[in-house]
Amino acid sequence: MNISCLYLCLLLPLSLMAHISPRSTDTLGTVYRREVAVAFYNLENLFHPQDDPLTFDDDRTPEGSDQWTYEKYEAKLANMAKAIAEIGPVTPSIVGLCELENRQVLQDLLKQDALNRVDYGIIHYDSPDLRGVDVGLIYRKSHFKPLRSVSIEVPLYDQKNDRPLWTRDQLLVEGDLFGKRIFILVNHWPSRSGGKQRSEPKRLSAAKVTKRVTDSLLRLDPQNQIMIMGDFNDNPGDPSIEKIVGSDITKASGRKSKRQKNRTEIQSDFFNPMEKLYALGLGSLAFRDQWFLFDQIIMTKNFMIPDSNLKFQKASIHKAHYLETKSGRFKGYPFRSMKGSHFTGGYSDHFPVYITLSLTQ
Repeated sequence: MNISCLYLCLLLPLSLMAHISPRSTDTLGTVYRREVAVAFYNLENLFHPQDDPLTFDDDRTPEGSDQWTYEKYEAKLANMAKAIAEIGPVTPSIVGLCELENRQVLQDLLKQDALNRVDYGIIHYDSPDLRGVDVGLIYRKSHFKPLRSVSIEVPLYDQKNDRPLWTRDQLLVEGDLFGKRIFILVNHWPSRSGGKQRSEPKRLSAAKVTKRVTDSLLRLDPQNQIMIMGDFNDNPGDPSIEKIVGSDITKASGRKSKRQKNRTEIQSDFFNPMEKLYALGLGSLAFRDQWFLFDQIIMTKNFMIPDSNLKFQKASIHKAHYLETKSGRFKGYPFRSMKGSHFTGGYSDHFPVYITLSLTQ
């Protein structure tokens, strides 16, 4: 297959996020600081209450074990819309999303008071996940112009039962962000169900798909600017991220952690700004008093070039006070919306993450 055919196979509609905000005024008039914000958020099972006969979503129906009523659904939508609107310094312009059931829940999300005045568009495809869980992307239409997008299958194999498995597709989007061409790959890799080591081959398989796609894009043009975002169900230092995706902050920053000084450098086109946050003990979710940073945004190194039109500034975990559990054993953890089969009135079991870029035109 030649490169042009490969390109057409990989890409067909794409998406992201940005803002321009006034900061100060001088004698010549208003001075604008141009920022671009890009975020990712795990929505913790945002399901519509209506049963889908083609998926195993029975628990998330009014009659199911979660007693997922329309009242709970509307409360969850309002909460998630508020959280998205307030990620970062201003309402984000592009957000990658996961753990959503279908396009309908995204449409309902954007109708909420916190988001209905924002010019968000939707990019979404149905995945073959058995529960019907998908990834998606919303973007400011005035900031980002999608050109092509495609849903990329992630085939797995169940050796024990000798049968193929399918997980969430990866969403590849190409578009112009304030006129700057960019590619985004939205992921939700297989969970650690059954244990980290036992489930690791599934994430390594998903990572190989990611690497195949990004390698193809870089062969087409080594100057392509690419972001890989998602809930990877692995931390920045795990093999699926470091060895398959090849992220390495040391190559971009010139600084090394103690752990990195004792390992072989990874030759890569990517850097992972979330690695520094994880080294500080920060995370986007917690379990048994341990923080994990599964939610990450990984970037090509050309976002670090000083004269780049889109230049990386910082990476952050959005921990608004209302997103945190206020008291008890899980104080400081994300204020999740479900505890077992009980609706808590909370938000998600993950904190959103985001990066900011500086834009020059």
